Amino acid sequence: MQKIVINRMTDRAAEQVRKPRADAVRNRERVLEAAKAVFSAGGADASLEAVARQAGVGIGTLYRHFPTRESLFEAVYRREVQQLGELAAQLMNEEPVEALRHWLRSNVEFVATKKGMSAALALVAHKPPELTAYSFDRLTKAVGALLDRAVAAGEIRTDIGPEDVLRALIGMCYVHDQPGWQSTALRLLDVFVDVLRVRPVAARKAPSASRRGGAKKGRKR
Repeated sequence: MQKIVINRMTDRAAEQVRKPRADAVRNRERVLEAAKAVFSAGGADASLEAVARQAGVGIGTLYRHFPTRESLFEAVYRREVQQLGELAAQLMNEEPVEALRHWLRSNVEFVATKKGMSAALALVAHKPPELTAYSFDRLTKAVGALLDRAVAAGEIRTDIGPEDVLRALIGMCYVHDQPGWQSTALRLLDVFVDVLRVRPVAARKAPSASRRGGAKKGRKR
């Protein structure tokens, strides 16, 4: 009997070691959310100390969860990718083209967070191969599902794939790093999505009234 009681106590102790306390889980999530907010804003104030203040925890608590800059980068990165995958699933009931637009625009904030982390944490091209494979697989599947739905609805052209969309997105986000780049990227994304739309043949062939009027004025000269 005594042996059974000891075994049960040992099992409970082991379970407590394996399962993080609820407050520890909450603190970790608060740090990750704060890191996203601080690093996406960027600037001179983006630092680990700023993340700890935003999360309402001490710097020691931050380091207990993320002992290195790289571990914080990877945790935030994976969390962002996971949330973008979940967002794609949530948008499947929305209007197809606007769902695609919404998802692509959300990626701009993701890129902003990556840029801010890389600069603030002094991480030069830090992205392990397994992290690259993880993000590429998740993001390709997410945008692919939204793209397939828009194509099936006859609203998006059929000659573009999810990899093409991701390459275009990355190009628009990294075209420059000057202040205001996010608004530029969002504007370019709107143009990009509008270009992908399928237009009726008559609309493509018929010149607009303004163009016809301009042509007539040009001939009068």
